[in-house]
Amino acid sequence: MSRFKVTACIAEHIGDRADQQDRVALLTSRRHPGALMAIVADGMGGRSGGRMASDQVIATADSLFNELSERDTGLRGLLEQIAAEAHTVIRLTALASEKEPHSTIVALIVKKDYAIWAHAGDSRLYFFRAGKLAHRTEDHTYAARLIAEGKISAAEVAAHKYRNVLVSALGISREPHLEIAEASDLRVGDAFLLATDGLWAYFEDHELGSLLHSLPPREASEHLVRIARERAQGRGDNLALAIVKLEAPEQKKRLPTATLWFEGEPTTRREPAQKKTA
Repeated sequence: MSRFKVTACIAEHIGDRADQQDRVALLTSRRHPGALMAIVADGMGGRSGGRMASDQVIATADSLFNELSERDTGLRGLLEQIAAEAHTVIRLTALASEKEPHSTIVALIVKKDYAIWAHAGDSRLYFFRAGKLAHRTEDHTYAARLIAEGKISAAEVAAHKYRNVLVSALGISREPHLEIAEASDLRVGDAFLLATDGLWAYFEDHELGSLLHSLPPREASEHLVRIARERAQGRGDNLALAIVKLEAPEQKKRLPTATLWFEGEPTTRREPAQKKTA
């Protein structure tokens, strides 16, 4: 088994919006010794509704990660239960408030040399090995569905009017589709990035891999936020990210876990459009 330590960092930025509806957290649990959960949620549904939805995703994850052990559900079952319970609570809130809140979710659990993750919506998880992309989640958008069906090409997505229409998310009127994947035999140099579209829309995969490979998590997060803000040119969406990196145990680096806020002058990429559900 590989020997390594896990370092992690999270960051949020309100972008050029009036309200912050993206949420991110790093979680540990006495019921899961040696495990770390990173979770990102992008809330939608109006000024207060979106934040309520993303807050509910984080609160549900925190509660269940602390309450349930692997003997209760297994890690896959835990991720499924987090999504199911958050979806139910958001739906009940929607009925009571006459709003339509919903949220994406992307969650990662790393324990020893094993990782498992789940997502619904278009918040992404990237898994890099030695700076090279090993896996990236597929967006649950109408445009991505059209690509899978061979009806449009990837090159057409950036200009496609359906690129931000979600077909799966927590809190929508139908049962969301939760996609789960895993990786075993993790090794030193492996890195995970969880991010909302307010960040990943401004980067190519190889740029992300290079930054995560060459920099420790805190410095990488600072660079990612700064570059996203510059490329947004004053039209940036909320963003949230979590970086989890496996490093050699002899390296003497701190484990920063606080949320980071950065301001920057806008100096080029597309603006993430407002999302809808199909």
